[in-house]
Amino acid sequence: MAVITTGSFAKAIYPGVNAWWGKAYEQYPKEFPSLFDIEKSTRNYEEDVGVSGVGLAPVKTEGGSISYDQMNQTYVTRYTHLVYGIGMIITREMIEDDQYDVVGKMRSRELAFSIRQTQEVVSANVYNRAFNTSYLGGDAAAMCSASHSTASGNQSNTLAVAADLSEASLEQAVIDIMNFKNEKGMNISIMPKSLIVPPALAFEAQRILKSTLQNDTANNAINAVRSMGVIPEGAKVNHYLTDLDAWFIRTNAENGLKMFVRREPAFEMDSDFDTMNAKFLSTVRFVNGWSDWRAIFGSPGA
Repeated sequence: MAVITTGSFAKAIYPGVNAWWGKAYEQYPKEFPSLFDIEKSTRNYEEDVGVSGVGLAPVKTEGGSISYDQMNQTYVTRYTHLVYGIGMIITREMIEDDQYDVVGKMRSRELAFSIRQTQEVVSANVYNRAFNTSYLGGDAAAMCSASHSTASGNQSNTLAVAADLSEASLEQAVIDIMNFKNEKGMNISIMPKSLIVPPALAFEAQRILKSTLQNDTANNAINAVRSMGVIPEGAKVNHYLTDLDAWFIRTNAENGLKMFVRREPAFEMDSDFDTMNAKFLSTVRFVNGWSDWRAIFGSPGA
């Protein structure tokens, strides 16, 4: 068991230290809320259940019987909460002899930093694993896949040919999103909402979305993506995406990418009677994932 003793911070028990560096780095503003719809939870797990509606109405012949279709539930997505926690143990001697209160000032900040980073990394990993068939959703397909099974056949939320982010590939992605169908193969109004990119694509994303004319061409043509406002919330840069080429579009589909919070980050402290060591810990309980694949469109890059 790791214990912070006077030996861990030998310089802290003597005068003469000008500064302690490495303990005051700032964090980016919260980024995981732009990746998911966040809901509170009061249960051990949450479940989303898909529904298959009815199909197109066929012609009813004169005197003939009406046709009847069936509605039923489709796949089930279960969100089971996990607890993430970290702590530190500090000897009483370290607390007493710390001339700068360096450990005392750092303990809550560092634990909070760790929990926050955990939330960001765990959340971004849903996107980092979007094309990985080792991480399947309720329909037994990866989050971004050409094999999402429906009552009307497989549907896709990724490009037919994987491509890097460009004006052309973004336009094709938007076209594909507008052609999304429901379970019975009927047209539905699914539209793009935001573009999710790693830092490596931040500038390219802005050029594509904000240029008045077509990006990186000599054509005297408008930038249709900008003029039509097809990405109304613009680009969202996420610093925890690990693939430098992958990019994603969130859509307006409901009950898609979800994050359930069972317990907000909490800080606790206690002491051990026998050792007189002080214990500090922080925990959070949450889960995130996806239910309806129509809420996201992605490309892993070329």
